Amino acid sequence: MILTTTNDVPGRDIVTCLGLVKGSTVRAKHIGSDIVASLRNVVGGEVKEYASLLTGAREQAIDRMIAEARDLGADAIVGLRLETSTITQAASEVMAYGTAVTLR
Repeated sequence: MILTTTNDVPGRDIVTCLGLVKGSTVRAKHIGSDIVASLRNVVGGEVKEYASLLTGAREQAIDRMIAEARDLGADAIVGLRLETSTITQAASEVMAYGTAVTLR
C-alpha cells in the first residue's frame, strides 16, 4: 500500500477514487508510566512513556486505515493525515485518514 500526504502519487495516475478511509484507536495512560512521567516532568526532558504510547497508537490507527483501504481494493492512500484529540484527562484518540485510490 502506497501512503502519501500529497494528493497524488508521483509517476502514477489515479484511476479511481474509492473514498475516505480511516482508522482510529483510543489509548489510556497506565498508572505506572503516569507516575514515572510525572517525575520526569519535574526534571524536564522527553517523556518517553507518553512518546511510546502515542507511537503505538499512530501505528495502530494507520494499520486500521490500511486494512479498510485494502478491503476496498485500493493501491494507495493519498492526502494522509493524522489527528490526535483528548477524550478524557487520561485517554487520547489518534485517527489516521485519507483518500483510497486505485492507480495506473
